[in-house]
Amino acid sequence: MSFQNIGIIGAGGWGTALALLLHENRLPITLWGHNPAEVAQFAAARENKIYLPGLPLPVEFRWTSELDDLAVCDLLLVVTPSKATREVAARLSTTALRADAVLISCTKGVERGSGKRMTEIIAEHLPTHTIAALSGPSHAEEVARKAPTAVTIACADPAAAQRLQAAFSTSFFRAYTNDDVAGVELGGALKNIFAIAAGVGDGLGLGDNSKAALVTRALAEMIRLGTALGGRRETFSGLSGIGDLMVTCFSQHSRNRGVGERLGKGERLAEITASMKMIAEGVPTTYSAQECARKLGIETPIIDQMRALLDGEHSPREVMANLLGRDPRPEN
Repeated sequence: MSFQNIGIIGAGGWGTALALLLHENRLPITLWGHNPAEVAQFAAARENKIYLPGLPLPVEFRWTSELDDLAVCDLLLVVTPSKATREVAARLSTTALRADAVLISCTKGVERGSGKRMTEIIAEHLPTHTIAALSGPSHAEEVARKAPTAVTIACADPAAAQRLQAAFSTSFFRAYTNDDVAGVELGGALKNIFAIAAGVGDGLGLGDNSKAALVTRALAEMIRLGTALGGRRETFSGLSGIGDLMVTCFSQHSRNRGVGERLGKGERLAEITASMKMIAEGVPTTYSAQECARKLGIETPIIDQMRALLDGEHSPREVMANLLGRDPRPEN
């Protein structure tokens, strides 16, 4: 059975792009934003001029800043920044949601302190609902313009996964299913850290050889930490692992790669983040991922160096020298 009412929690660029995608299948959509003034502006202009400018939005879209307006929805997309997920999930738990409402996290991150994935946080507050995750190489700018894209929908419930697959699949957007929720979420979260490292190399002008080596070793590090945190090894060879890693390390659309490039050119992190409209999730995830790695005793040299860079302990050139200066070892 198809979904009848879709609620999108988060009216940023990714939330708006997903609204346009789901509209392709003629699904009724309500977009929620935390800022009433922005929501009113988007609704009046029929354009998200702040986060996804230049694209007209359908008149059928409904807009709100009240979570209670999503009570009728049988599918809810959580597209908030990772740092806001717990607060939003807690607020949703006080809303009279439909008992059969399915929630799907479209946010890539790991909570600092707890080390929990986004679906785990949502499940804490809404334990009776089916919860899934969407991840993969999918920049909002390209999805909104109908560029061919493939992603993974992870859900432990096969029937719910198939319903979600049907809702998201269009002529240009292909959704695969996977029951490894942990692996899919961890791939999507960890790749943002490595994108910062790739951007640092770009900022330093290190070239293609350097980036290829970085991406290859980043994948090894992703698998090492991701499997220790509960993901399956093969998942990291898929769209939400190496697929997302490649696109975010090479794309000009990648906020995380862009942050790294600016760091590599000598800008300070505080200046960079203050100038950005949207959050580069790789920054907070660097801290939470390193905390997880230390607890488990997992070796994560790239993550460690990115944290040292973000904290100002090492310069970009020192970070790259430290990675290249590690003791020689077998590849596998």
